[in-house]
Amino acid sequence: MGSKMADHKIKILIIDDEKNIRLTLRDILEDDGHLVVEAGTGEDGLELLKIESVNLVLLDVRLPGMDGIEVLKEIRKIDETLDVIMISGHATVGTAVDALRIGAYDFLEKPLSLARVKLAIRNLSEKQTLAKRSALVQQTQKDKYRLVGSSPQIHQVLDTARRVGPTSAKVLIRGESGTGKELVAHAIHAASPRAEDAFVKFNAAAIPSELVESELFGHEKGAFTGAVGQKKGKIEMANGGTLFLDEIGDMSLSAQAKILRVLEDGKFERVGGTQTQTVDIRLLAATNKPLEEMVSAGSFREDLFYRLNVVPINLPPLREREGDIKTLLNHFLTFYAAELSLLPKQFTRDAMNMLVGYPFPGNIRELRNLIERLYILSPNEEIDLPEVKPHLNQVVSGEGDTAIFTETRPFAEAKRMFEERFLESQLRQHAGNISRTANSLGMQQSNLSRKLKELGLGKS
Repeated sequence: MGSKMADHKIKILIIDDEKNIRLTLRDILEDDGHLVVEAGTGEDGLELLKIESVNLVLLDVRLPGMDGIEVLKEIRKIDETLDVIMISGHATVGTAVDALRIGAYDFLEKPLSLARVKLAIRNLSEKQTLAKRSALVQQTQKDKYRLVGSSPQIHQVLDTARRVGPTSAKVLIRGESGTGKELVAHAIHAASPRAEDAFVKFNAAAIPSELVESELFGHEKGAFTGAVGQKKGKIEMANGGTLFLDEIGDMSLSAQAKILRVLEDGKFERVGGTQTQTVDIRLLAATNKPLEEMVSAGSFREDLFYRLNVVPINLPPLREREGDIKTLLNHFLTFYAAELSLLPKQFTRDAMNMLVGYPFPGNIRELRNLIERLYILSPNEEIDLPEVKPHLNQVVSGEGDTAIFTETRPFAEAKRMFEERFLESQLRQHAGNISRTANSLGMQQSNLSRKLKELGLGKS
């Protein structure tokens, strides 16, 4: 049992005016691996709490000066989360009830049973350990779904999310794949009155088209081959909370019509069912597709588009978020150290410089996956350039984009592709400063500005 206790060491303050009891408790607690400090009066104990950080207080009820109940009240003012076990040889039931009402964790009677003392402390220390682990998991989850960045673009996105969160407005989040559209949805949900309720994600592109309606709306037993029982869909799971429809541009016209009905009156039927279900959900949607063009082509409902596009949020690609790459690299270095329970890693200056200049075509998803991969594969706490290079796009690794040279295409098109990628890379290396870029390339600034405008790379 001693080894188990040693795994849950805590620091304990004993407040008791009987020296022999303090010494006895100190001996058994230190034998079990705990740290102990002590005080003979309530006043001394409270002074100790102002300078000592402890996990538990063993507090006698009868003390000279302030009694234990008064000391307990003062402890609650100092730290309302601190666990306190009361000790007394003359306590009434009323005293015990008062102590527990004020917030004592337990109440032990004198003469003390050392086995009972050890059991109470063991249970409490294990409770504290579980609480710490739970808090760490919750913080890790928050970090996992937190939109990170210090660029003006991200500040604007987060400001919009905070403003629209408390409302019931529909939001359409747009951006390239991997830019963090789901993270924006989480930010809106967290700022809403539904924050304590469910956040349910549904990705229309990740599910075969014939199963989309069943997964989204649920189905009744026998609705189709394999439907052996009734199943609730994502919409019912999100009742009272938020439903995030990712890649809504991949949804069939039939499913779009049913979603429109949910938006209009909160009603739907499960696949194979006739009973109308009613739900109360906040709906957020996201896409990386040009919905306006799809509306013109007849592959996306115009009425649904306008229903969803009440508050549009455009999430820029990572390559356009100046300064955010380094912020994200540092964020995920810290995140995966905790997530994978490994020692923190960092990049050498050369490796960091290369990554900051890399365009990350896969956006945040690519960056996050890169950090996780390097945590797993790299044996070093400092990750250098040779370890990073094999995981990056060839054009950034200095090996050239072979597709430009090996794929058959008109010369003018290949030339334009090379110019676009080359100048994008040069601008990134000079933080978007056209004057410095032109100087490094030996060009007139006016000529470079004209070329950037021609290639569609100029500032709008």
